[in-house]
Amino acid sequence: MPPTPSKDAAQPERRGFLGVAAAGLAGILLAPGVRLIEIAQAATGTASAGADPQVRWGMLIDSTKCSSGCTDCVTACRSENGLPENPGPTDAQWIRKIEIKEIRTGRTQSLPVMCQHCAEPPCVDVCPTGASFKRADGIVLVDKHICIGCRYCVMACPYKARSFIHEPVTGQKPDVPRGMGTVEGCTMCVHKVDRGEQPACVMACSAAGHGAIVFGNLNDPESEISQRVARYATRQIREDLNLDTGVRYIGI
Repeated sequence: MPPTPSKDAAQPERRGFLGVAAAGLAGILLAPGVRLIEIAQAATGTASAGADPQVRWGMLIDSTKCSSGCTDCVTACRSENGLPENPGPTDAQWIRKIEIKEIRTGRTQSLPVMCQHCAEPPCVDVCPTGASFKRADGIVLVDKHICIGCRYCVMACPYKARSFIHEPVTGQKPDVPRGMGTVEGCTMCVHKVDRGEQPACVMACSAAGHGAIVFGNLNDPESEISQRVARYATRQIREDLNLDTGVRYIGI
């Protein structure tokens, strides 16, 4: 009589699941912002080894230099990340221009608003799967592989910075994975930042001669952004929430 197959041999999918679970556990033991795939890529020289915990990436937006009607930053974001050029009411908008008005004086201002990359992000707190996460360098992202589209993060974000993808996505960019049924938001162009480049919105604003957005390391006292934050009075949107946002504003 032939030998009876073992239980594990008869269930290869079980062994596969255990392998995935072990990989997930190993991921938990890694430093914040470092993932197994990044370590594997770093070993072959194809990618960086992960986020630097000594860095806090941030943006400083000078509303006094931001012109009403100018959408250079919005256009650049859409082009860089493969977003719809003319978004409908349900399409993603990673960055948007808003107009604010001082009630007492009637003074109006125009400023871009995007994910504020909070040090204490509410979207991460409410995510049931860990899809919303903060890298060690402060950039808040969504892991599309484990996002279940529950949209808890959309409701938790006080900046309305998260969007849900309702329709199939075409024309995706290789560096910016997107997919129907998942949530997304501004990534600070993390794919460019990890290559030592500036986010698309910052580059576009600078190229147009506005200079309204500065990007850099908030933890480096010698960086331009840190020196400006020290020199000028800056504000955070909804400071009362104590989220310690990575995006700061001048003139609001």
